[in-house]
Amino acid sequence: MALHRDKILTQACELLIAGGLDGLSMRELARRLGVTAPALYRHYASKEKVLVDVVGEAIKTFAQYLYKALEGRTPMERFSLTGMRYVDFALEHPQFYEIIHVSHQLIGLEELPKEASAQSCATGQFMVDRVREGVECGMLKKADVNDVAMSIWAHAHGIVSLYHRGLLGMEEEQFREFFRQSTWRLMKGIADEGFIADMDEEVQRAVAAGEAPTSRGPRPMEGQSTPEVVDVE
Repeated sequence: MALHRDKILTQACELLIAGGLDGLSMRELARRLGVTAPALYRHYASKEKVLVDVVGEAIKTFAQYLYKALEGRTPMERFSLTGMRYVDFALEHPQFYEIIHVSHQLIGLEELPKEASAQSCATGQFMVDRVREGVECGMLKKADVNDVAMSIWAHAHGIVSLYHRGLLGMEEEQFREFFRQSTWRLMKGIADEGFIADMDEEVQRAVAAGEAPTSRGPRPMEGQSTPEVVDVE
């Protein structure tokens, strides 16, 4: 029987989520894959090597989803698309999502290959950068961008975790709608008042359609010029 890397990592994910590091053994992983332990060892020398690949693949996939937000032409679009891609990843790859958020208990960042370690740091910085450009264009209130990014992440992760554990009693489409509405309520607390006034109707339309809101930015204050569209290569 041919063993594929993706199948090995998928089964390893399930074992890690169910039983933590102690729940992952080469013998149990081989049993789930329907092969002998020696056959599995021809692909991976130890469970530690499997673990490194599982965490690395999860981080890489998450980064690929987030970076799609750069398709947005304005800070508002990139900010909105980041949230949409975050929830897409969480719902389409729930096992990888869980692994990322328990990886600190399973493996140290220093144990990851350089590429995976760099991607892990880059995904966090990516979210901070979306907040920073939101502040710089006047979309968000002036505040510490790291604190704001952390608050947004805590909000998103909390809601996703409740959904993954079946505590919200919603189907996927209901949850996506709830996530969008809840995120907009959060935005009303951290966004510029002029932006909120200008964007409320547009956001409600976009939320209903499952799209990223579009805007050139908030209304300029007296003496300010209209914010320009900022393209990202």
